[in-house]
Amino acid sequence: MGDMVSYRSNGGTSEGYLAIPASGTTSPAVIVIQEWWGLVPHIRSVADRFAEAGFVALAPDFYHGETTSEPDEAQRLLLAMRMDEAAKDIAGAADYLAGRPEVTGKVGAVGFCAGGSLALWSATLSERIVATAGFYPVLPWESMRPEWVDYAGKAAVIHCSEEDGTSTAEGVQTARRAIEEAGGTCQLYDYPGTSHAFFNDDRPEAFDQRSAASAWARTLELFRAKLG
Repeated sequence: MGDMVSYRSNGGTSEGYLAIPASGTTSPAVIVIQEWWGLVPHIRSVADRFAEAGFVALAPDFYHGETTSEPDEAQRLLLAMRMDEAAKDIAGAADYLAGRPEVTGKVGAVGFCAGGSLALWSATLSERIVATAGFYPVLPWESMRPEWVDYAGKAAVIHCSEEDGTSTAEGVQTARRAIEEAGGTCQLYDYPGTSHAFFNDDRPEAFDQRSAASAWARTLELFRAKLG
């Protein structure tokens, strides 16, 4: 189990859920970026799983304590979230992790749904973030204006559901082309028969155990190869 912590961001203070490996050894770090529901138990459990896998994990609270299980309310919260402020929170989270005594190595970012796009974007926001994993990203890049050139030498994976159009979806292909043109690498994975949010085991109507396990293993493989 982790704890809520505060960290400096953009001249102010942000909060997030921090999970640290029980081994006590120094570790690389991962930023875990929420779905549109907020910092709900599922996202905390993902941070805990990363800690169990040997990573220091921080899940920023972009909604400042608000969470929901209702789609209409989730959409309201997401639309009210300022992308420039979220960007600063992510960069601040990377700096915070890099400064912790438990962290050695580099920083990665992983996100889900709206957070999947934020995770992919994060490597353009901080030189510390060198590997990213986006699960079924959905936000249009026009709302973020990423400077993809900052992906040079970095790596990304994108996990694509069938419901969202697989890896042929326009937004996924836009990200892939931009990352590769910037000198980064981008691996796309399709999960046939899956719904959006297939990784979320708190949503039984969408959860796909086999695909979730495969995507998790591929994400760990990326971070272990790039962050150590």
